Amino acid sequence: MHNIVETIQKLTNIPSPTGYTTEIIDFIAADLRGIGLKPEKNHKGSLMVTVKGREEQRRRFVTAHIDTLGAMVRAVKPDGRLKIDLIGGFTYHSIDGEYCTVHVASTGEKVTGTILLHQTSVHVYKDARTAERSQENMEVRLDAEVHSAKDAEGLGIRVGDFISFETRTEVTPTGFIKSRHLDDKASAAILLDFLHRIVAEKMILPYTTCFFFSNNEEIGYGGNSNMPEHTVEYLAVDMGAMGDDQQTDEFTVSICVKDGSGPYHFGLRQQLTALCERDAIPFKLDIYPYYGSDASAAMKAGWDVRHALIGPGIDASHAYERTHEKSLEACARLVEAYLCSEMIESQPPHD
Repeated sequence: MHNIVETIQKLTNIPSPTGYTTEIIDFIAADLRGIGLKPEKNHKGSLMVTVKGREEQRRRFVTAHIDTLGAMVRAVKPDGRLKIDLIGGFTYHSIDGEYCTVHVASTGEKVTGTILLHQTSVHVYKDARTAERSQENMEVRLDAEVHSAKDAEGLGIRVGDFISFETRTEVTPTGFIKSRHLDDKASAAILLDFLHRIVAEKMILPYTTCFFFSNNEEIGYGGNSNMPEHTVEYLAVDMGAMGDDQQTDEFTVSICVKDGSGPYHFGLRQQLTALCERDAIPFKLDIYPYYGSDASAAMKAGWDVRHALIGPGIDASHAYERTHEKSLEACARLVEAYLCSEMIESQPPHD
């Protein structure tokens, strides 16, 4: 787990809200080139690396996304504070009081700040405890001497500048990893670690497999426009969502049977379950009611593939998230077991 956890720490410390992912894509590309692989960018800025297997006619496609939640400057207020617009599906409550960075497009500079409710002070505002956390009430307090919109604009800040959130990544002695954006940088770290092992151990996969690092998942689309011909199976490695009525926890790999887009492929789900049972990989089957993945986006785009979704269990998704090394290990083991197995249509039927 050391390599995976270390990679998570590196990835979470690279800001990458959807639409602002060049730095992290370049980081991953350099890492893969460093072990002799040849990653390629598409026009949208995502990254794909193809690993040749024993069979090329039928292929597998595996994704994890590196784009995260974030925000943009919506307006500069008369007092120099910033109104924001959210990128991705999360609530204003989850970022109340969070440190942030404004990435100033006009200068390339970074200006730090804090996201706060306008009526934060209980000594001044009667409704400090009850005011709605909404776009109208939330703002960025810049760490700069600003008294007016002109002052903020003097820093180069304009509408459309990206805002990233402080991740506060921490690894506890008890094996927990706490951080923003474990969705989905935990899974990206798992795929990167497996790619390193493929090279180091000279592994030959049964099928040519495309590993795709998507950069638009949080806004509803990602790894599907560049899927190679002859792709038969699509595995999205993303987070498992926890909460009431959920089976997913922080110590197993979560296999999604259905999300907001509908059921995932039954046969492929059965194969993943069977692999867990064969290899004693702890797992949970689950339904994520308000969720979509790169794999489900591919289905909506009309691709004729078998699709599945797995991931480590993540607590407090789209807020200050947490998982455990046991969940990362279970997910990593299932990724390897699946990619080293035969496709379900190649396996003998059950008695």
